[in-house]
Amino acid sequence: MKPVAIVTGAAQGIGKAIAYKLASQGATVVIADINEIAGKDTVSSMCCEGLDVAFFKVDVGRVDDVKCLIKTVKSMYKRLDWIINNAGISFFKPIDVIEISEFDRVIDVNLRSAFLFAKYGAPLLRKSPNATIINISSTRAIMSEPHNEAYSTAKAGLLGLTHALANSLGPQIRVNAICPGWIETGSPGQLRFEDHLQHPAGRVGIPEDVANMVAFLVSKESAFITGQSFIIDGGMTKKMIYEE
Repeated sequence: MKPVAIVTGAAQGIGKAIAYKLASQGATVVIADINEIAGKDTVSSMCCEGLDVAFFKVDVGRVDDVKCLIKTVKSMYKRLDWIINNAGISFFKPIDVIEISEFDRVIDVNLRSAFLFAKYGAPLLRKSPNATIINISSTRAIMSEPHNEAYSTAKAGLLGLTHALANSLGPQIRVNAICPGWIETGSPGQLRFEDHLQHPAGRVGIPEDVANMVAFLVSKESAFITGQSFIIDGGMTKKMIYEE
């Protein structure tokens, strides 16, 4: 039987590339996103390519929404093999400007949601022979700029949650994290030559770079990998850059 995957925040950007990758390799993909218009457009284009995908409008920061989706997946597909916690938002505002409600919302969507999907998805995942959870963190978990306290806190929290879940849910469920660096989700044509030069790999990343790592981490070839965090950034975090 085909594996079933939930990919949160997959209406566009990195999540969309992940959904395409997994579906193109034969998985049934459930897209969970709050953006109904973009989500349905993504499903429509994927279905036109013969891919097995469904969209559900879900606010991943709400407990009831997460529980309802897991219940729906169990009813419709009778199985769940992979959860890709990709949903994320950001409010890059100075600490004296950002509202507490905005900080809390970033934590709920970017971090708490991953815990919720693990908690309520685990009973169904345990029935799979290749159960895997992947949390999409960020290089901002280990480095930052001014005014991204909420985002960096949430993404760093995902790394701790990842190794904690790997211990709590193993050996039945493997849990890993991916930390994307600069991934261009808009128009690559708008990038400058200097932007690419900041990367030892010679270019800014694209969503498919992250999707390829996801595909490996859900495969049986990665069966001995759990509790780990993988940086996908073209080497940018290993390059010292000085302002001129």
